[in-house]
Amino acid sequence: MKAQYTRSQTKIIRVLKSLNDAISAQDLYIELKNRDHPLGLATVYRGLEALKAQGIVKSRTLSSGEALYSLVSHDQHYINCVSCGQSFAINECPIQNLEERLEKTYNFQVYYHTLEFFGRCHQCHAKSVP
Repeated sequence: MKAQYTRSQTKIIRVLKSLNDAISAQDLYIELKNRDHPLGLATVYRGLEALKAQGIVKSRTLSSGEALYSLVSHDQHYINCVSCGQSFAINECPIQNLEERLEKTYNFQVYYHTLEFFGRCHQCHAKSVP
């Protein structure tokens, strides 16, 4: 059975599909407006939350507290610098097997998972070493 989306959710999904990176709700609001598909900011937030509940969209929170949204297409994990705020994608998933075991053991459908590490990047670490 194909999922039914509201017109607003359909617009959000289309924009997210066209992007290479995750986007904040505020930037998504601007992107929709720039593409002549304006939605209210509250509608964008409601749409993102509804799509998250359906397992279509995932979010991750930056060290600044800002949430970034993207489609659930594949797992992407990050290392995050607490000094400069940069995030670096890591291209492996050390917990994929755990996800599969959890699904089987608990009869639980996992939509996505996140794995993030926090520390200081090489540049920030080098600045702090006398």
